[in-house]
Parts: sequence; structure tokens; C-alpha cells
Amino acid sequence: MVMDINEIREYLPHRYPFLLVDRVTELTLGESIVAYKNVSINEPFFNGHFPHHPIMPGVLVVEALAQACGILGFKTVNKLPADGYVYYLVASDNVRFKRPVMPGDQLVLEARVERTKRGIWKFACRATVDGELACEADITCAERKVA
Repeated sequence: MVMDINEIREYLPHRYPFLLVDRVTELTLGESIVAYKNVSINEPFFNGHFPHHPIMPGVLVVEALAQACGILGFKTVNKLPADGYVYYLVASDNVRFKRPVMPGDQLVLEARVERTKRGIWKFACRATVDGELACEADITCAERKVA
């Protein structure tokens, strides 16, 4: 199952400059997702992180992984933000950064469902660049109805 940016925008409430998933290349409902973020020098965070040595902030790498998790959750339960639902990032555990993410990189986002119970989802996540591990984390998200 492949999703382009137009379909991704249906499943994530985020918008520029905080939408961090450009395309989904694989998705198995209730199991896993593979997506990517094309990292451009035009990203607003590079103005200050760091001007002479631009590196994508680690918290944004984790956020990109969490957004991929949200897409997988939304698609699995067949709900949309437009229906009044949101996936909150509630925990990131065992986070490890292995290499910097820089302009020109394609950040591949992978998440696998470890377990789900009553709207709480636990995912095992990896972010890679050119097959090299950039970040790994266990991410927990909570599905909630918002008014």
C-alpha cells in the first residue's frame, strides 16, 4: 500500500513546517509501515541548527517516526483526524542516535507494532539513511477523540 502526500495529509493533522512524512512506500495494517522524509536545506530548522553545519534535530527525527506510527494507527482502525481523532506521542523510550541526518538525505522511517490495547499503541521504530541506522526508538502513541 503506497500513500502520496495528498493521502498522508488526510491521515495526519500536521501541516508545514511540521509535516515530516513525504511518502509511504509500504503499509501492512496492524503490523508495519515504511515511509520517508526527504530532508532539504530549505527546512526552517536548519537556519539555527546549525547555520554552518546543518543537522536535523534529533527530536524531529523522533517526531517523524511518531508521525509514521500515527499513519499506521489511523489506517489500521480506519479513522481520520477529520473524524475528530488524534494520535498523541506519549512516550519515547530507548532512543539512540547513531548518525546525523543532513540536507540531501532521504530519511527512511520504519515502525512495527509491538502491541496495542485500548487505544495505546507501542511501536519499535528505526530511521535509516542509505541503509545506515540514524535512530532507533520504542514509541508509544495514544489514540484520542478530540472535540
